[in-house]
Amino acid sequence: MHIIMTSFLILGLASRGQLWGFGLRGPRPDFGCFARAVFGPMAGEHLKLGIQKSATPPEAAPTHLLLPKTHSFNLPPRQASLQHFIQHLADSLHAEIGVAFRDLETGKEFFFNERKMMHAASTMKVPVMIEVFRQAEPGKFRLDDSLVVKNQFNSIVDGSSYRLDIGDDSDESIYGAIGKKMTIRRLVEQMITVSSNLATNILIELVGAEKVMATLRELGVKNMQVRRGVEDIKAYRRGLNNQTDALDMMLALQALAEKRVASPAACDSMLAVLQRQKFRDGIPAGLPEGTVVGNKTGSITAIAHDCAIVFPQSREVAAAQKKSGKARKPYLLVVLTSGIQEEKTAQRTIAAISQEIYYGLITSL
Repeated sequence: MHIIMTSFLILGLASRGQLWGFGLRGPRPDFGCFARAVFGPMAGEHLKLGIQKSATPPEAAPTHLLLPKTHSFNLPPRQASLQHFIQHLADSLHAEIGVAFRDLETGKEFFFNERKMMHAASTMKVPVMIEVFRQAEPGKFRLDDSLVVKNQFNSIVDGSSYRLDIGDDSDESIYGAIGKKMTIRRLVEQMITVSSNLATNILIELVGAEKVMATLRELGVKNMQVRRGVEDIKAYRRGLNNQTDALDMMLALQALAEKRVASPAACDSMLAVLQRQKFRDGIPAGLPEGTVVGNKTGSITAIAHDCAIVFPQSREVAAAQKKSGKARKPYLLVVLTSGIQEEKTAQRTIAAISQEIYYGLITSL
């Protein structure tokens, strides 16, 4: 495993590009001397997992308590090693981490706390996109139809009006269009690629959260909850939140990747939107440059997620394979985290898990 390299990634001591420069694509170098120079000779297990050693270490715990909470005795060696790696990350960061991985080409799988429900944050925008395309196909509306951009919505609790705060939205540009018209296609693009909350609420109002949920259940996604739009504070206070676990998010992505959510053309369009994602510090950051990734992040306070459909080859190779009819199927990866206060640390953690899965389960490097 790339233990030392993932340490640098999580701690921010090296960028992804610098890691590739150290030889990530070639033979694995020995970073022991460099690591000891940075962390000192007693870096120990915390160095291996990318966590700085505490200034006042706790008393030694009994040996049996150092085993992961999730048993890995029956797992193949690589999966067992990955499970130990993630468990130690979770313990060291005092965080909850959920992971679901499935390679549609080889059938390989890996799961870690995959049924742990967490706030979905903006990952729920993927099923909203799916529902928009599903309703457009039979002609309920056209993706090139236009809607008035507005900033007034109704709480699911009592119907009272609320507005979104531009300061809490990752897409400020759309607020300049309030009162004007924007195509549904453009609203979907903004919702996914720059995670526009305003576009999301407009689209949820268009298709209905209950319809999103019905589609998820039809696709075999049993636990994910898409109850409401963003920033419905009254609903939040009553615990009426959008939630998911890693497995359900993966199943939604799988249905899209296998083109079961709509027509093949519509699914290709949705995959293309995901591949235009602007936020790439999570799963994509752990992969070689040029890897084709369609992903959707989600973050709120102490919550950071990423979910992705990954084609583990360059865009040029993928295009050539598709043209020849021998395209490699993608793999699916979902990483959910809760309890990591610094978003940058959470993103580095997600990138590190992505990297370990890629080199441990996808390639033989």
